Order: sequence, then structure tokens, then C-alpha cells
Amino acid sequence: MSSDDMKKRAAEAALEYIEDNVVLGVGTGTTVNYFIDALSRIKHRLDGVVSSSEATTQRLKAHRIPVLDLNAVGPLPLYVDGADEANRQLQLIKGGGGALTREKIVAAASDRFVCIADRSKLVDILGKFPLPVEVIPMARSHVGRELLKRGGQPVLRENCITDNGNLILDIYNLQIREPAKWEMELNNIAGIVAVGLFALRPADVLLLGTPDGVRVAHAG
Repeated sequence: MSSDDMKKRAAEAALEYIEDNVVLGVGTGTTVNYFIDALSRIKHRLDGVVSSSEATTQRLKAHRIPVLDLNAVGPLPLYVDGADEANRQLQLIKGGGGALTREKIVAAASDRFVCIADRSKLVDILGKFPLPVEVIPMARSHVGRELLKRGGQPVLRENCITDNGNLILDIYNLQIREPAKWEMELNNIAGIVAVGLFALRPADVLLLGTPDGVRVAHAG
């Protein structure tokens, strides 16, 4: 079974967590695209969706799913999004698609976070996938030096401007054994807008698509 088929399985399984007449938070990425396509079948049950990126907004609108402003409707009962890596505590690395800041905002404003992914995303230690960090353009070099001090190898993501008008540094050569501690430390570096660690606010449920079906893991 291909990774795309496993992503579709996880995306379909997330529909079971959606109650009627709610506003739903929706993330960004390839697995989420499958979720949006599946969501179109039950859009009549939704009051609307809060989107985490311009790309997601376009896909939702293509399916004629109403997109609402978080300021007008929050807090949200449920947020559904993918991950680039997840550990067994459901702490995540996200941001491969460049939407980490808005994803983090919508996740923080949601009561429950359901993460959907294929089984390859589950790891024992976060960091093999380079950690995305969104930075203010004028702070790029300063942030890069600070990350070098901490043992990372920052690489500017080429031809990438976020929806917020910022840059992304991808940090290689990390083994993140204390994700929450790392997230707090990096949040305090001047010029970082958001770090792609979702450890202080991890997922509540992880749905992993496998060839044998969908594996469900819960936080704690």
C-alpha cells in the first residue's frame, strides 16, 4: 500500500470526530488535502471552517465549504491537521508546508487536536525531519547564529515566503529529546515568529494510516 493510500485512510478516519453544527479548524498539507476532499461529503453538517493557510482556504472554497475568521468564531471544538513527525507522546514537528505559525494559532484555539498521518511519521525521537522555524527577514542571520550555538544546522528554505511575509529556516542535525523545553527556549530567541515544535500543545489523538487499517493513539 502506498503512503498516499495510508494518508487517505487516516484522513477518512478523522471524519468520525466531527460533530454536527460546529466550526472546524483545518490544517495544511498533503494528508489534510485528502481530509478536505472527504470533508466535502459532509459539508452540510458544518457551520464553517477556520483555515490555517491560503492554500487550504483555496481548496476549501473549491469545495464550497465556508471559510470563517478565527477572531469571529473561536474557540473551536476540533482541529484536524497532519504532521511531519510525531513521537509517542504525540508531540509533533510541523511546518514542512510552511504554515506552522497559523497552524499553531488554530491548534491553540481548539479544544481538541486530531493529527492525521501515515505510519512513517511516527518516530521515537523528533529531529530527523528538519525543524522549520519561521523568522522575521531582518533577523535571519541572528536567528541562524543562535541555532548554530544550539547544535543545529540552519538552512534557508529557498523561494519560500510564508503567508505572513516571513522566511523559514529548516534546522538539520537535531535530536530533540526534550521537545517542550526546546520549544520554550527557541520561542525566546528574538526574531523567531514560531517554531515548528508542537510540544507545549501536542495532539490529543493521532490517527496513523497503515496497510492494516488506522492505528489510534491518545496523548498520555
